[in-house]
Amino acid sequence: MELINRSLKELSNLMAKKEIKPSELTEELLKRIEATEEKLNAYITINEKALEEAKEKDEELVKLSEDEIPDLFGIPLSIKDNINVEGQKMTCASKMLKDFVAPYDATVIKKLREKGAIFAGKNNLDEFAMGSSTETSYFGVTHNPWDLERVPGGSSGGSAAAVAARSAIASLGSDTGGSIRQPCSLCGVVGMKPTYGRVSRYGLTAFASSLDQIGPITKNVEDNAFLLSLIAGIDAKDATSAKLPVPDYTKALDNDIKGLKAGLPKEYFIEGIEPEVKERIMEAVKHLESLGVEIEEISLPHTSYAVETYYIIAPAEASSNLGRFDGVRYTYRAENYTDLVDMYCKTRAEGFGNEVKRRIMIGTYTLSAGYYDAYYLKAQKVRTLIYQDFQKAFEKVNFIVTPVSPTTAFKIGEKVGDPIKMYLSDIFTIALNLAGLPGLSMPCGFDSKGLPVGVQLIGKAFDEETLYAVGYKLEKALNINNLPQL
Repeated sequence: MELINRSLKELSNLMAKKEIKPSELTEELLKRIEATEEKLNAYITINEKALEEAKEKDEELVKLSEDEIPDLFGIPLSIKDNINVEGQKMTCASKMLKDFVAPYDATVIKKLREKGAIFAGKNNLDEFAMGSSTETSYFGVTHNPWDLERVPGGSSGGSAAAVAARSAIASLGSDTGGSIRQPCSLCGVVGMKPTYGRVSRYGLTAFASSLDQIGPITKNVEDNAFLLSLIAGIDAKDATSAKLPVPDYTKALDNDIKGLKAGLPKEYFIEGIEPEVKERIMEAVKHLESLGVEIEEISLPHTSYAVETYYIIAPAEASSNLGRFDGVRYTYRAENYTDLVDMYCKTRAEGFGNEVKRRIMIGTYTLSAGYYDAYYLKAQKVRTLIYQDFQKAFEKVNFIVTPVSPTTAFKIGEKVGDPIKMYLSDIFTIALNLAGLPGLSMPCGFDSKGLPVGVQLIGKAFDEETLYAVGYKLEKALNINNLPQL
């Protein structure tokens, strides 16, 4: 089997036994990227020094004993291009940052670097992570490897497409309203949005600070648990990171799930969901029953307000966070201006794309005097109600099962001109970010067009272990081995 088709865990074991060399793996991966990028556009930047770094690790590997070899030694990973990797471009897929080079490592990158990882490249995304299709990138649209005329989802569409196409071994994405889970569902790979605070956000370009969370995107559930174990934990540089011990999530994979209770929220099986998506989800539910999980219908009554609530809170925070991009501190500055205010205005008008401008204007409006109480404050109250719905549900069940997306991958251009239609793509993922809960997106089958369908497992705060235990067994039961022909 080609190395790039192997799982992250398998490659880690092969590297520990010195059966493969970092340069061998990196060279194969770079060839795969070269062969697929013209069709996919999943990367914004390829690390030109990746092979050189891998060859240096070849020499290090010879000197290390088996028990001294770090978990990710010599393994090339890709990173969503809104996370800082020192010395590499960090563009956020925006003209505003097109030439910005990160001066430091994000905490998650520092942790992975200490484990020996190589950073092969930065993945495409919707501009500043704002979108559900990776169509708003300044660097062009990413294509879905299962059907090149369709979107990969967003905003971590580049990461999900690359992992599905085997042009990435594994990747890190960020999730503000479903930006890891939805593209993983549309591309047929596994993505975890961890509990808010489980992973440090230091070094992630802030979109909406109370919702953003970094998480792993992988070929399978085991790799996902493995990668989260390596990046989770408290960080002195992120005051919102949780002061809690980090479990070894790979050990949780073997936990018994017999007797667990799963909730099926009636509000997540609404009109508008594609029948084949619903069928695949219900088949996954039957597999869970065969594994000894009890299924119970539950209600999350404030779910119907989640999209509206999100699109008040997220743009409000975005309008504040993106204020720093003014032509003074970062790379892009308009060329023709008359004074300082004119320079600010022209730089932001020219540097930001339409979707980013739309959200900044919505956010500025909802935070302005006279409208704060009517919109932002009310949205925060509804957010509390959504959180309380989940708390009540978890008094009855151990985890919740829902679709990830109401549809499979849609055609490029199909929704980009209709923001409301596009925002509804995240209708099943947004509530988790508002409540700060963990969610695992994993493949559960295909529709009649051969496009992947994803199922979402939602857990209690800081109970990623249950989601991995259930996901691991469900993955084995479903036994999906299809790969995109690319």
